Amino acid sequence: MIPRYSRPEMVAIWSPETRFRIWFEIEAHACDALAELGVIPREAAKTIWEKGGAAQFDVGKIDEIEAVTKHDVIAFLTHLAEFVGPDARFIHQGMTSSDVLDTCLAVQLSRASDILLADLDGLLAALKRRAFEHKDTVTIGRSHGIHAEPTTFGVKLAQAYAEFSRCRERLVHAREDIATCAISGAIGTFANIDPYVEEHVAKKLGLKPEPVSTQVIPRDRHAMFFATLGVIASSVERLATEIRHLQRTEVLEVEEYFSPGQKGSSAMPHKRNPVLTENLTGLARMVRSMALPAMENVALWHERDISHSSVERMIGPDATVTLDFALSRLTGVVDKLLIYPDNMLKNMNKFRGLVHSQRVLLALTQAGVSREDAYRLVQRNAMKVWEHGADFLEELLADREVTAALPEAEIREKFDLGYHTKHVDTIFKRVFG
Repeated sequence: MIPRYSRPEMVAIWSPETRFRIWFEIEAHACDALAELGVIPREAAKTIWEKGGAAQFDVGKIDEIEAVTKHDVIAFLTHLAEFVGPDARFIHQGMTSSDVLDTCLAVQLSRASDILLADLDGLLAALKRRAFEHKDTVTIGRSHGIHAEPTTFGVKLAQAYAEFSRCRERLVHAREDIATCAISGAIGTFANIDPYVEEHVAKKLGLKPEPVSTQVIPRDRHAMFFATLGVIASSVERLATEIRHLQRTEVLEVEEYFSPGQKGSSAMPHKRNPVLTENLTGLARMVRSMALPAMENVALWHERDISHSSVERMIGPDATVTLDFALSRLTGVVDKLLIYPDNMLKNMNKFRGLVHSQRVLLALTQAGVSREDAYRLVQRNAMKVWEHGADFLEELLADREVTAALPEAEIREKFDLGYHTKHVDTIFKRVFG
């Protein structure tokens, strides 16, 4: 997590101040439940809230204590006791450190998910707006990087919209799965704490109780969460890569917005590079890289070891902060994307009608020509376009085997561009409703 690729709202979730405040709330809510059960005095629970709630936790002081204790939760509890006084002895009754750490992480990842969901909503809105703007902007579809058949740029953006809609749905499920609380004691058996405490804390923090924990919440939940972030990052990269390819000088169908005063190269003043989408490609790699260690965290020893901890202290902030930045940047790219319809038509017509080859093939088969012979006839004329720059329609009209099966008017009709886009409305209705 570095400032260059960070936004303040997401960063704040992972600050020490936020973490310690959540720790306090977990402990204080647990004290409320213990007081209801008669385990600790109600006045003690009230004092803990009043004094702890008003406290300004000193991160440096906690770090100093941890340097001695070698235990972060104990260091925090020691510091908290300085504010609370004698009633601090009632804090952390029957709990283990992981009850605090895992529940806090669940709160942080839930809050991070809410920001990411808002990011996705912003991106979806931008994609929808630009898709309808270019619903009928004809462009060439490519397979293997080679011209295939016509589509519209709006359909391309509708594809991205549908993909990010799926991403959003996955994140909703991942958030639900990760929003889990464990206040179950040393090995998850509630030996020294009533399950009601867990239920109470979960309700107060907007979580649900983990059905069966060990000393920790099972890490399959976390693995799925970070895998979901990795898939979203891959979708970011897919759209970024499309834009990068379409911005190539010899293609130039779209272009990232180039702001006044922007420079593209220290050596070549003419350059206008797709630096934002290149950056997004790199950020996507980083987010994906954090999914694997999250999966490796699943296989902890017995009721728990600490091998997952160092991983999560890094990937929790880094994955969410990076993806938040990436989604925001991609939204800006889409919102300001320069789109060149004339270049799209120019590129599509570069091979002089080849994009209609399938229509001619199908017409020949429907006229009684075998598929093998029809393919041979169409490909024979198509290769003249590839190799000699011929006009596909003219070559077909000059081919006696073709004209023996199809009249000239029907051949010409197969070169109608509108044929390829006649179902765009259907596609848009499916995607946008």
